[in-house]
Amino acid sequence: MEKTQNNSAWLLVLPMLVIVAFSAVIPLMTVVNYSVNDTFGNNQFFWAGLEWFDEMLHSDRLWSALGRNILFSAIILAIEVPLGIFVALNMPQKGFWSSFCLVVMALPLLVPFNVVGTIWQIFGRTDIGLLGHALWSIGLDYNYTANPLHAWITIIVMDVWHWTSLVALLCYAALRSIPRAYYQAAKIDQASRWKIFRYIELPKMNGVLMIAILLRFMDSFMIYTEPFVVTGGGPGNSTTFLSIDLVKMAVGQFDLGPAAAFSIMYFLVILLVSWVFYTVMTNIDKAEGA
Repeated sequence: MEKTQNNSAWLLVLPMLVIVAFSAVIPLMTVVNYSVNDTFGNNQFFWAGLEWFDEMLHSDRLWSALGRNILFSAIILAIEVPLGIFVALNMPQKGFWSSFCLVVMALPLLVPFNVVGTIWQIFGRTDIGLLGHALWSIGLDYNYTANPLHAWITIIVMDVWHWTSLVALLCYAALRSIPRAYYQAAKIDQASRWKIFRYIELPKMNGVLMIAILLRFMDSFMIYTEPFVVTGGGPGNSTTFLSIDLVKMAVGQFDLGPAAAFSIMYFLVILLVSWVFYTVMTNIDKAEGA
């Protein structure tokens, strides 16, 4: 039997294609245009070729911000993924406390980014903030506006508070999908708690863990609002990540050509690392399945 081709189905997809074109493709082409041209205003452009890309590749400013971004993302993933798994494993499986924990875990995800930054900016102040004043009262010289280490600790703790719930909820959903027969068979075989986690729970969480790692990497690598509100990229440039540096270049200095080249390179780095994460984790999953 020949399969009937129904081309009218494309009409259902057309509105979304139009929205994507206006919200993604056209702005992207505008950025590409700025990245290979120079302008002095009045919509007058002059061909610059790869000049801006070459300038960015030899910019210590870009490489320093990239190093800070990679370090921040690595720390975030190293903390939030294991912590999210641990929380999910210890959450109640049913009853009132299960619903209560789910609501509590979802609350940080409902807070807007700028509000999270404002909360932690006030929370860490030594004059009116609960955390800052408590640390100062016990003799710790805590000051996230003057000490780079304290600024990093504050931003990391803030991000862990904000986003660990996402990993925990994804893992919890995967755990709830495991049939009870698996646990009953493990109990009959007298499997230890570690073996249950290693051979039953972890394989079932592989898919959601891949999603969680990709989401958390992209979010942490593109982080802007929270550190900008808390530290403004300081003290000095200690918390100036790529996104903050890009905004300073494009909006503060109005260097549109270098900023456009910067943003394209930024996008390509995120795309490349996400593809590497996806490929590695998919291959691991296939190897374990084989």
